[in-house]
Amino acid sequence: MAPSFDCAVSSLLCAEDDNGIFDDINSDFYRDAVAESEATWHHRNHRSRNHNRSFDDDDDDGLPLQSDECLALMVEKECQHLPNSDYLKRLQSGDFDLVARKEAIDWIGKVQAHFGFGPLCAYLSINYFDRFLSAYELPKGKAWMMQLLAVACLSLAAKMEETDVPLSLDLQIGESKFLFEAITIQRMELLVLSTLKWRMQAITPFSFIDNFSHKINDDDHQIPLRTLVLRSIQLIISTTKGIDFLEFKPSEIAAAVAISVTGEAKTVVDTEKAISVLSQHVEKVKVSAPKGNTNDGIYHHFEFDYFQIK
Repeated sequence: MAPSFDCAVSSLLCAEDDNGIFDDINSDFYRDAVAESEATWHHRNHRSRNHNRSFDDDDDDGLPLQSDECLALMVEKECQHLPNSDYLKRLQSGDFDLVARKEAIDWIGKVQAHFGFGPLCAYLSINYFDRFLSAYELPKGKAWMMQLLAVACLSLAAKMEETDVPLSLDLQIGESKFLFEAITIQRMELLVLSTLKWRMQAITPFSFIDNFSHKINDDDHQIPLRTLVLRSIQLIISTTKGIDFLEFKPSEIAAAVAISVTGEAKTVVDTEKAISVLSQHVEKVKVSAPKGNTNDGIYHHFEFDYFQIK
């Protein structure tokens, strides 16, 4: 039977030494940090938030594209928003519970669909989730910790990207084994924030995809840019369902997706020309022809051979 979390703080105590995983966080600092971060997030609600939502409008040119200098800066900074370099190997070796990770990602997807969150919100949630796991050692054998982490990461991503943010209690929809109180989720949020060094405005494939799509199709007005980007969003989200794409950087994923989607939309696509156009940002790209589904289903639309960022 699943443990009850009505008394959230006491539920987080470790049996061995009666210390909680949040004991290293000063209580005064916790209160101040939560108050400050909540105020900041609410203040940010007037901004454009999820830039991917702009493609729901009829105007394909609603937002200006980033300059090449901005793209270069994002490429330079993107590694700051990735899991630690050994994370993929640890996942592959069984150091982490892949089933628990998949369940957490599936749950995030269900909540995103339920509340109508944007795709960037879901992607950020998983980005926070993986970055935290790569940097913080969760207690072994405590399945509820993974669920709590998923709730906290989604709550943080929603505060970063959504105009309407449900209460953390309301986020816990579906047939979850565990139900956490708001204070428990807030404490986990703070642990995530401190572990990720408050770097929450992550650079993702969404940061590059509209610009890359525009560069590749700049001389072809037969394909609406909005159509390309919406299709690209679907593919980018699909890369989060397994672990293979953790090997690649956001700009690499965006470049491959842009080329692949352009190939779907055109009878003939000049891949070499597309690579040449993106060469100032992505030096080497090979995108193979679609090869159908694999066991994990991620390579249904495109497949990476290798990338190398300048």
